[in-house]
Amino acid sequence: MVERFELPAELNIYSALETRDTLLAWVAGQTAKGRDFLEVSARDVAEVDGSGLQLLAALSNGETPWRLVEASAAFTEACRTIGLTDWLDPRHLKTAPGGAAA
Repeated sequence: MVERFELPAELNIYSALETRDTLLAWVAGQTAKGRDFLEVSARDVAEVDGSGLQLLAALSNGETPWRLVEASAAFTEACRTIGLTDWLDPRHLKTAPGGAAA
């Protein structure tokens, strides 16, 4: 079973360092378990800025591929605004009624 990384509610410049450290430790643990891919959930993200999105962009340069499995409306809008719609693959995202990302 794949363990998901839950992004914090505030994925911004103020939480970037702590989130980065937590994310790197989680990636190392998942890699040690031999995971083929990583799952990241942004369902609880209420506030996001470029610094928060840069953390995930850096994850994209890692050895293990990742995919977004849940996204809040705030996270979805931020991705659309800066052109990261590839992260919002509907095949992997859980959606709320009405088609909005959950």
